[in-house]
Amino acid sequence: MTEALARRLYALALRLLTPAYLLRLWWRGRAEPGYRTHFAERLGYGPAEPLGRLWIHAVSLGETKAVEPLLAALRERDPGLRLLLTHGTATGRDAGHALLRAGDIQCWQPWDTPGAVRRFFARHRPSVGVVMETEVWPVLLHGAEQAGVPMLLANARLSPKSQRQGQRFAALLHPALGRFATVLAQTEADAARLRTSGAATVQVAGNLKFEIALRPELLQRGRTWKAQLGRPVVLAAVTREGEEAALLEAWRTSPRGAALLVIVPRHPQRFDEVAALVSASGLRLARRSGFVADAPTVADRTAEVWLGDSLGEMPAWYALADVALLGGSFAPLGGQNLIEAAACGCPLLMGPHTYNFALAADLALTAGAARRVPTLAHAVDEALALLNDGRARETMAAAGLAFTAAHRGAAARMAEAVLALRRR
Repeated sequence: MTEALARRLYALALRLLTPAYLLRLWWRGRAEPGYRTHFAERLGYGPAEPLGRLWIHAVSLGETKAVEPLLAALRERDPGLRLLLTHGTATGRDAGHALLRAGDIQCWQPWDTPGAVRRFFARHRPSVGVVMETEVWPVLLHGAEQAGVPMLLANARLSPKSQRQGQRFAALLHPALGRFATVLAQTEADAARLRTSGAATVQVAGNLKFEIALRPELLQRGRTWKAQLGRPVVLAAVTREGEEAALLEAWRTSPRGAALLVIVPRHPQRFDEVAALVSASGLRLARRSGFVADAPTVADRTAEVWLGDSLGEMPAWYALADVALLGGSFAPLGGQNLIEAAACGCPLLMGPHTYNFALAADLALTAGAARRVPTLAHAVDEALALLNDGRARETMAAAGLAFTAAHRGAAARMAEAVLALRRR
């Protein structure tokens, strides 16, 4: 099948799915009202904007947090930069609002149909487009080419699993990857897989997530909670569906003493679901949303489990914890970003599934900042053992700080590549 035919069939399928797509967004808006805002932007509608902005697409919360150091590096080099920031999720858009300056604008990523993409480029006419990590939208990239907008894929990664899955749609995805003027890969292994999958110009620039800037007030918030608690804390960080039930069973039956378990789910729409799981386990629950003036009440401090049902506070949770368990790594989901934990000096235990962050996981293990365990039950046992081994925790914390500091520099390299593309 030719690329043109594959793209037309794909576009036709998405046109037919547009009503279902919009209905799904409206449905998600029940739990996250942000999905129901600026609805027409999903189809590329909106007033015309001044042309020439740098367009950065950060689909969700993780990509939006990762783009912050790149933006800082770009603005250091070009103080007059004007930004168009797009997202696909409500949490990403909420977080992205804090990155805007006077003259910047923010909107939803257009649905990947020819009409929505055409209207998007006619409305904004950016000078360069920067897409974060893994977002390869065939119609959008073809539309950028037609509009004369050079595209760059930043902080790019491609796991072996994703590469295998992509082979089934090679006629569509390989030409789409080839439309990026530049691909900035996180690792040599990612670069090799991206070249094999159709990317033409690939450079290894490192991982922006090592550039993480931790807000001091959040770290202090976590330390204050810790002082108020006076108890050891095990954090289950950025958990995914299917992990919490197994974790709670292991915790409930463990000799945990006075230790507190904190669970921070990855998806905010699951907060109530996880709260129900905790209550059903018979463990006493306190929710972050119930704190008074950002501080736990007396009743909160005696709970057996805290639920981190807030957004943007992960550094505070890591500063609170004595040891963390990495969510998404105990089910075959590929893990989550572990760099933030290391940068906060929080010892980390990982499950067997970290393929989305394979190099970072291997580097953290080699540095001594993290340990790997086979199951959540083993993770609970190991975490409780670490609570009684202050020297081991101190060693892991120092290793995490050194490990993250040693891998900085990606933001500067990527900023130079973006500005070079803009000057062409």
